[in-house]
Amino acid sequence: MLELFAIVLPVFGLIAIGYVARQTGFVSERVGEGLSEFVFTLSLPCLIFRTLVRAEIPAVQPWGYWISYFAGVAVVWLLATSIGRHFFGIKGVSGVVAGFSAGQANTVFVGIPMILKAYGDAGAVPLFLLIAVHLPVTMTLATILAEGRQASPLMILRRLLTHPIVVGILAGSACRPIASYVPAPAWQVMDLLASAAVPCALISMGIALRRYGLQMGWKLPTVISFLKLVVHPLVVLLLATYVFQMPPVWAGVAVLFASCPSGINAYLFAERYGEGVALASSAVTLSTFLALGSTLVWLYVLGVG
Repeated sequence: MLELFAIVLPVFGLIAIGYVARQTGFVSERVGEGLSEFVFTLSLPCLIFRTLVRAEIPAVQPWGYWISYFAGVAVVWLLATSIGRHFFGIKGVSGVVAGFSAGQANTVFVGIPMILKAYGDAGAVPLFLLIAVHLPVTMTLATILAEGRQASPLMILRRLLTHPIVVGILAGSACRPIASYVPAPAWQVMDLLASAAVPCALISMGIALRRYGLQMGWKLPTVISFLKLVVHPLVVLLLATYVFQMPPVWAGVAVLFASCPSGINAYLFAERYGEGVALASSAVTLSTFLALGSTLVWLYVLGVG
């Protein structure tokens, strides 16, 4: 158990530091906003770029790996939308936000540091391969569901291609053949920016949680948190381990990826459309607090530590 805490506590400890620092007024909202912008636009793309350029990518695409994860996304997305509409009376974009909150994992602020802490370099390739398709799939699906026939393919493509994470993925993939020709000072700059991603992201997440809070109460956010933290990783575990028989590290990365709390993108998506903002912020906050306990359980189930 102490070994499991050693994996989880540094991640959630930094989140707690950010939360307490904002709660006590030691830092302002501008600090969290600045850190978040820095992570999204510079530090995280550099981390992804560096990892993809240096990683040994499998020759055969791991379709079973992706199917295992996104089948779980589909299950919890449909359940969250259906429960929200039938039992809580939410409609329109708010229903999409409920599904998005259950299916979109907080990979930037929680998933990357936790998975790299748990599996080290062995988990980097499956982690970033999943990140490469995670955001485009979920964001495209949410946009189409929210805008219906008005969702222009060019508009969706433009939003994806200008997203910093997608830029990091595309640049890292394109630069793999010329990586050996990059001078050492350039790599040092890249390493310095990439190394700041994890601590800055976690501190920023803590400040954000203090800002959002439980604006909608706890009932529907509790349902969404259960789907995100329990049902999603359970579906992924069953498919990756028993149906597609993925290697233990790959299956473990997919399960931990799925066990991450609701992603902040759900809140940003809700703000963009002006609907479901309270629901998304409450789901992000509650699922993040509950993830401290659920993550320990999944690490124990996976035999990590």
